[in-house]
Amino acid sequence: MNDTEINQIIADVLDGEIEKFEQIMKVYQKPIFLYCYHMLGKYDEAEDNAQEVFLKTFRNLRKYTQYEMGFSAWLYKIAYHQCIDFIRKRKLVKYLPFFYRDDKDNNDVDMHIEANYFDESVHQAMTKLSAEERNLLILRCIEDKSYQEIGLILGKNTASLRKKYERTSAKFRKYYAQAKGLGVYEYGEGSGLEKTVW
Repeated sequence: MNDTEINQIIADVLDGEIEKFEQIMKVYQKPIFLYCYHMLGKYDEAEDNAQEVFLKTFRNLRKYTQYEMGFSAWLYKIAYHQCIDFIRKRKLVKYLPFFYRDDKDNNDVDMHIEANYFDESVHQAMTKLSAEERNLLILRCIEDKSYQEIGLILGKNTASLRKKYERTSAKFRKYYAQAKGLGVYEYGEGSGLEKTVW
């Protein structure tokens, strides 16, 4: 769905055709859920927070201005703030688990996601990063967002984000190499995140 189609749906919803909001949800439901899952690490929390993201999006649709940023960036900004607020409430900002590995909570969806995304060494490396650093890697490597989009989502300039990403990637590579029992140079030059699980 392109920006023109999204903007038309938003106009229709604001004109009273609220059932059309479902079309937006169909496009963004899975990516927003996965984003929340990567940030929060638990299926039920990700599900609840993704629903809250869409509720906030619907309630604030009139505030969306297509000229300030694209709809996708605006939606991810809402998701980012929702997850950060939730993390603060949990008081686990320092060591937020990247993935949740409790068998009692593993249903078919969890197992499918973990089969595609989980790697124990990635988990160990990610837990050593701050929530902000994890978020930057998730948006850049998993969500494949541009620095410009990430800047809009996080309210930072692209030049500082590039530098932060380079530093964060280097930290991740170091921690990942340690988790794998490799030397940093033995592992390679990529961020490691995309090579390992994506």
